[in-house]
Amino acid sequence: MVDVAANPSLLPTLTPEEVRRLDRRHVFHSWSAQAKIDPVPVVAAEGARITTDDGRTYVDFTSQLVNVNIGYQHPRLVAAIQEQAARMTTVSPAMANDMRSAAAAAIAELAPGDLNMVFFTNGGAEATENAVRMARLHTGRQKVLAAYRSYHGATAGAISLTGEPRRWGSEPAVPGVVHYFGPYLYRSNFHATTEQEECERALQHLRDIIAAEGPHHIAALISETVVGTNGILVPPDGYLAGVRAICDEFGIVMIADEVMAGFGRAGEWFAIDHWGVTPDLICFAKGVNSGYVPLGGVIISDRIAASFQDEPYPGGLTYSGHPLACASAVASIEIFKDEGIIERARDLGEGVIGPRLRGLMEKHPSVGEVRGLGVFWAVELVSDRATRAPLASMAEVTAACKAAGMWPFVAGNRLHIVPPLVITEEELDDGLRALDTALDVADAACVV
Repeated sequence: MVDVAANPSLLPTLTPEEVRRLDRRHVFHSWSAQAKIDPVPVVAAEGARITTDDGRTYVDFTSQLVNVNIGYQHPRLVAAIQEQAARMTTVSPAMANDMRSAAAAAIAELAPGDLNMVFFTNGGAEATENAVRMARLHTGRQKVLAAYRSYHGATAGAISLTGEPRRWGSEPAVPGVVHYFGPYLYRSNFHATTEQEECERALQHLRDIIAAEGPHHIAALISETVVGTNGILVPPDGYLAGVRAICDEFGIVMIADEVMAGFGRAGEWFAIDHWGVTPDLICFAKGVNSGYVPLGGVIISDRIAASFQDEPYPGGLTYSGHPLACASAVASIEIFKDEGIIERARDLGEGVIGPRLRGLMEKHPSVGEVRGLGVFWAVELVSDRATRAPLASMAEVTAACKAAGMWPFVAGNRLHIVPPLVITEEELDDGLRALDTALDVADAACVV
């Protein structure tokens, strides 16, 4: 055995200047024109705060990519990963492993209905890819319905499912994906004036799409239970139950993409639990272990799993069910239970975040709508409440948030309020005060 104590660290210690220089020279960043970005080095993070290389500390209202649900450097989760690294770092997915078995059992126990098996991936995009593959093989059909206001990942299949403009650069896409409009009352595609009208008309629109595409050709419908990056759109009551009924009527596999909304973000283990609906497949990642080690997967119903009992499933990944990742998921779920994090997220949404944001809406004419649940909220900014014209000057609002000590999540004309679920009320208050200040900047560009 190597005496670790007698050996110096193999890891370099870089100055902030070296980090920036090497980043510019060697790191190719996603979704970016490389010459037009200057990523800020984060030198420390703990709980719900991050510290950048200039020594400034911010309340993080982004949870990075809405994934650090348990907060940064949770000591129990870090210790669990260290413990597992000392036991076993890796093993083939063709073999059984204690942490893989334990993680699958723990995740299946949380899932609704008969979703009892788990296929592990490295992240959300691979989860949606494999869920669609399972649905196509199970049904023998090829078409897949996906919403326009959606993001399902950036691999070839996942970006084809994605409805928002980020898919454009990857087209022509994988064939067979048909997009539809989901409910969004504030900017209704269906000229609805109430939640009930929006629900009914969105479901009728879905039926019309299915009729036009041929229900016997449609393998699956995939949707984000609560739409994430495209607006934190909470479906009206009755919508998901209606989707479930339509899928049952036509033999379509219902896939719930819970990559962002799952594991406490919406105040339940899975957001779909709010509406008591059981899909056929659930895609997860992000909050399952807060990104401490890459992990995602598909939770599979008994009915879908039965298709692959005697016929092999034609898919796999070298790191499927990686022991370090699975150990972190097992530990994270236990921490969530021990520390009441799901209940805390629900209470923060109902008792603190929702009321505070609605108060800001009353104060600031630039706020067109506030919506969300759990620790998953959007503040939609407009330049004119009457016309609902989106606010264009988001760069100034972003800068104002940072100047006031809050790191914001900006998507289109929206500020998403998505801090770690473990954020303290004091930290939340600091971040919301910063938001209040930034909304003054938005108001200056608003028609009153």
